[in-house]
Order: sequence, then C-alpha cells, then structure tokens
Amino acid sequence: MNAPDLSVELCGLTLRNPVLAASGTFGYGLEFEHMVDLETLGGFVVKGLSREPIEGNRAPRLWEAEAGMLNSVGLQNVGVHAFVRDKLPVLRGWRTPVFVNVFGFAAEDYCEVVRVLDAAEGIAGYELNVSCPNTQHGGIFFSNDLPALSELVAAVRRLTRRPLWVKLSPNVAQIEPAALAAQEGGADAVSLVNTFIALAIDAKTRRPRIANGFGGLSGPAIKPIALRMVYQAARALRIPVIGLGGIASGEDAAEFLIAGARAVQVGTASFWDPGATGRVARELAGFLSRQKIPRVTDLVGTLRMP
Repeated sequence: MNAPDLSVELCGLTLRNPVLAASGTFGYGLEFEHMVDLETLGGFVVKGLSREPIEGNRAPRLWEAEAGMLNSVGLQNVGVHAFVRDKLPVLRGWRTPVFVNVFGFAAEDYCEVVRVLDAAEGIAGYELNVSCPNTQHGGIFFSNDLPALSELVAAVRRLTRRPLWVKLSPNVAQIEPAALAAQEGGADAVSLVNTFIALAIDAKTRRPRIANGFGGLSGPAIKPIALRMVYQAARALRIPVIGLGGIASGEDAAEFLIAGARAVQVGTASFWDPGATGRVARELAGFLSRQKIPRVTDLVGTLRMP
C-alpha cells in the first residue's frame, strides 16, 4: 500500500494533514521553530490576541493534575498591533497556514482585532474564542448567551472573507445550541472543546493551587467528554468541526475524526513534548497504513453507534 493521503480540505483551504497546534499551547509559533519542523504541521493557531496587550494572571498559573493540566494564564498576549509588527513578518516565511485566535470583552473588541489583522498578509484564517465574559451584557459569557454569540460571529463575518472558526466552550448544558448559533452567525467551522472550569486544592494550606482560584482543565482527562461533544456537534451542523481535547497520539486524533471532526488540534501535549503536533500527524499516518485506509478523510464521521 502506498503512503496514505493525509491532505484535507477545510474551509476552502488545503492542509497537508489534519493536525494543527492549538492556541495557547504553541505561543506565536516562533518559540517552537528550533524544536519543531513547522513545515510538517497541518497548521497552527497562535495564542489569543486582544486589542491591547494583557499581562495575564499572577502566578501560580499552571498546575499538573493527575491526567491533565489546570491553567489560568489570563489570556496574556502582546496585543494585535505588536503581533502584526513583530511576529507576523517572520510567520509569513513559512508555508504552514497560520490561524489567529481572537478574543475580547465586547463585540467591538473582536471586530477591531480582526480589522487590524485583515489588513495584513500571511494569515490563513481566524478562530474566535467565545469563552470570554461579555462586559456589555452583565459579564455573561458569549458562549452562554446564544443571541450575543450569533451577533458576534455575524459582526466579524462582515469584516472578512478569510475562514472564520468559532472555538466553543464545553461549559454549557448542551453543545448543539451554541454550535448552531455560531453556524447561523456565519462561522465556517467550529473548534471544540475549550477547557473545563475546574478547581484544585492544596489540602495542607487549604488554598487553591491556582492563584486565581479556578482554572481551565485540559489534557487526557477531558478526552471522552470532548469526543462526545464533537460527535454531537458534527451531527447537528452543516459546517466542519475541528476537534480538540486530550489528543496526545495518532490514535487519539483518529478517534476525533471518526467522531466527525474534519481536523484536530493538539494542545496540552505540547507542554511535555514540544514536538507533539508533528508526532501525532506521523502516528496518524502509521495508524492509517496499519488499518489499510488510503485517505484520512475516509475516517471522518464513521463512528458506529449502537
């Protein structure tokens, strides 16, 4: 059997493979240049960008759980203007698609970031992080306010022709309504899941292990829940789903594709293995070869439920 075809079509783009590095775990890509052959990745999503720089939360901001990690970094970033000026010129030198995660605390924040980015070259698309509190509507999270979510996506959609993904929070009763709201607003795809709100306690000090109290749980512990949500969203939507949540091997990636994802993102695994994204892509190719599956797209949505 010839080497399997790993290429995928996603929102009008052709990716060499369906494995991308997730936002918040891969910096701006530049930090991994000396450790990872970036040309082997399907793409990567840079850490979230806001209108102005954000310093982030006080330490400790990370804690290693039994089967994952808690983080409360606080969306630390250099701001969109510094990114375009200092980071993007280097990123343009790579053939690997660069996607930019965007966040804000009001629709105007998201729109302004996309306006600045859309005037620049070298960006393949955007991923809106809607796990942020909407300060104009009493602090309720965009992901929990479906009309506001749909309106936000529609407002950004009007500003750009580039692919637009919406990264959904799993901290909802049902994932389908939020996914449908993103689709109705004009999203080209949804990526899910983001982290689960969690708490770790030091019994000796009787204090949280994260300085801010609560943190976001990611890693292998959340994979079964993420798979369930990807399956449910993929069945409900016309647009593609990009799956993430505890992916650390090629077989993990295959499970998300079987559940209905068109592509996947590797996140927490990069903290203990900087080369995880490329390794997962290679392992996925090996899995396809062993299973005698000629194209990675043959896996998508093939789950046999009872």
